[in-house]
Amino acid sequence: MFGIGGGELVFILFIVLMLFGSDKVPEIARTMGKAMAQLKNATNDIKSEIQKGAESNGLDTKSLTDITGNINAQINDAKTNLLGDTTNITGNLLGDTATEIDKVKEDIDSISGPVKRQM
Repeated sequence: MFGIGGGELVFILFIVLMLFGSDKVPEIARTMGKAMAQLKNATNDIKSEIQKGAESNGLDTKSLTDITGNINAQINDAKTNLLGDTTNITGNLLGDTATEIDKVKEDIDSISGPVKRQM
């Protein structure tokens, strides 16, 4: 929650208690609870009004979902066309690189003989 740990929360509550006193804290909490409930009701009212307006103009949630789904599908197709199939490219590059490394290693071994590691 907002990056606040338990210690910081206790400290904040202690400061609030010191500033407002023990008799005002429940009153403040009730006021904040009422304000949060009013805010929640207001946002629900706004959402319902937007939904009613969309339905009255012939847009329902299914058609909006279809439209956004089609837009997302077109975006994904554009990404695929733009980037292409990169899995084959990277797979070939990695395979070619490993082959080249093996060839160089064999050349070094043939020139100098196998290297013995000392520990």
